[in-house]
Amino acid sequence: MNPSTFEVTGGKTLQGAILPQGAKNEALQVISAVLLTREEVLISNIPDIIDVFRQIELLKGLGVEVEQRGPGEFSFRAANIDLEFFQSDEFQEHARRIRGSVMLIGPLLARFGKAYLPKPGGDKIGRRRLDTHFHGLETLGGQFVYDADNNQFFIEAKQLTGTYILMDEISVTGTANVVMAAVLAKGTTRIYNAACEPYVQQLCHMLNRMGANISGIGSNLLTIEGVEGLLKGTTHRLLPDMIEIGSFIGMAAMTQSELTILQARRDELGSIPSVFEKLGIQMEFRGDDLYIPAQDQYEIQTFIDGSILTIYDAPWPGFSPDLMSIVLVIATQARGSVLVHQKMFESRLFFVDKLIDMGAQIILCDPHRATVIGLERKYPLRGIEMTSPDIRAGVALLIAALSAKGTSLIRNIDQIDRGYAHIDERLRALGADINRI
Repeated sequence: MNPSTFEVTGGKTLQGAILPQGAKNEALQVISAVLLTREEVLISNIPDIIDVFRQIELLKGLGVEVEQRGPGEFSFRAANIDLEFFQSDEFQEHARRIRGSVMLIGPLLARFGKAYLPKPGGDKIGRRRLDTHFHGLETLGGQFVYDADNNQFFIEAKQLTGTYILMDEISVTGTANVVMAAVLAKGTTRIYNAACEPYVQQLCHMLNRMGANISGIGSNLLTIEGVEGLLKGTTHRLLPDMIEIGSFIGMAAMTQSELTILQARRDELGSIPSVFEKLGIQMEFRGDDLYIPAQDQYEIQTFIDGSILTIYDAPWPGFSPDLMSIVLVIATQARGSVLVHQKMFESRLFFVDKLIDMGAQIILCDPHRATVIGLERKYPLRGIEMTSPDIRAGVALLIAALSAKGTSLIRNIDQIDRGYAHIDERLRALGADINRI
């Protein structure tokens, strides 16, 4: 049997408290930012997941001194960087396996005047172009070359110069990359149509503590006054992962469980609680903890005129695309119907065939839209064998398996491990029947 498989016996009610890990998407950005200083940067609440580990390994290969100080706490010192590592087979192999490797381009270009990268990997969820990254860096003065034969990128610049940049799409990683380059550019950079997710805000606050001069944080217009020389060291703590928090909300609802999500940072969750409340899920904040009571039933709201609710993703402060698969699986056992419209990625709904095999009533309208007819728990989902196609769909299938009647086998769980640290151990502590085979 494939060693990367979860065996899940569903129908178990969970109970207890769970602490969300540090935010994966923030981690990949702030870890890359350590290249902008020779001094020590101490980062805490780093999640113990594959994608972040691979990013740290890339930094080590470049010559960054990395020391683990405690659980989730690492120090980084990028005093002596070996740019020859770019040409090594080891760098090629690691960088291709993680999309976060593209985050190294901005700080390396700013500090050394050049950056080199093979086309990175990541989830297979549709087109995820890198044009926004390179257009922004080219506008700052970088010269970009793409080697189509070897699928490799190269960009260099003798001097980055601040300018006005209109981002051609609201890209979180694209915004972060351009920001990291602009902090050391000569003059003023204004980035319009910038992503304003909490991840980007956290990066900007960290850079300012390091000596950068960034204003407009939290808006879609960032103004960056370039500084001379490298930045300084700092300390930084990651936010809790809001995608994990949303996943745990869905898990509680589907398994009729009473759960408390600890240290949920209500102030950084945006529209996430309100969207799940539209699906009929009850919750309350107790201090900074999010309490979800056990519910036998939850009912999807309708629009004021009585028409079927539509939930769609959008750039922040809109609802995160990473939680759309969770919304879809929750709706399968709700009372009522919902149209799930995944606008930002065209292949993220293709996992619904597994849910249909489990007994869900879903109509896949096209690559972007699916209508879910809730079963009201009259017909529980049934356990099946399935394969995880990407991180978020994998967790949605795991939630479905936890609520299903019988035993499910979920293969290719390396995808889940890329985004959720020790998820099987943490769920067993709540009473789940899940084993890694």
